Amino acid sequence: MRSKIMIGLAVLIFGALNYGIYEKEQILDKGEILLLELAPVDPRSLMQGDYMNLRYAVERAEPVKAQMEGQQKRGYMVIKPDADNVAKFVRFHAGEELQAGERLLRFHKEYSRITIVPDSFLFQEGHAKFYENAKYGVFKFDENDKRLLVGLAGEDRKLIVVPDSDSRALAHP
Repeated sequence: MRSKIMIGLAVLIFGALNYGIYEKEQILDKGEILLLELAPVDPRSLMQGDYMNLRYAVERAEPVKAQMEGQQKRGYMVIKPDADNVAKFVRFHAGEELQAGERLLRFHKEYSRITIVPDSFLFQEGHAKFYENAKYGVFKFDENDKRLLVGLAGEDRKLIVVPDSDSRALAHP
């Protein structure tokens, strides 16, 4: 009896994990791309081994600061892409119907500051030089406003692609 329960629990756990992976793959395959401008920060303080701390310009935007008073500790802000597909703050969400093109972005408030997660970007060791001039976080949103940070983009708003050094090493022995 005990082994049947353990097998049943293992099947449930693996099923839940696989469903989570499936959801993320669907966002990657079919998600709508939206850019979030990164806030300017001294790059020397951003690099810490194999990750970069991220701050978003929308967190520091004047309209956000003006409307932040009285906001809950956690919630959603409404963002909308501009002509360049860069997200701009519209308002804090209070349960109202979203207009065309609007998306929800989850935030949490720490002291007197808004933070959007993820607030770090992991990359392979030694690749910091490719990302140090990043200007945008590249997100993919699904129809339910679930999102994934899929990379960083430069000033040209194009995804930064790191050259595959391993394949060059194999090609030139």
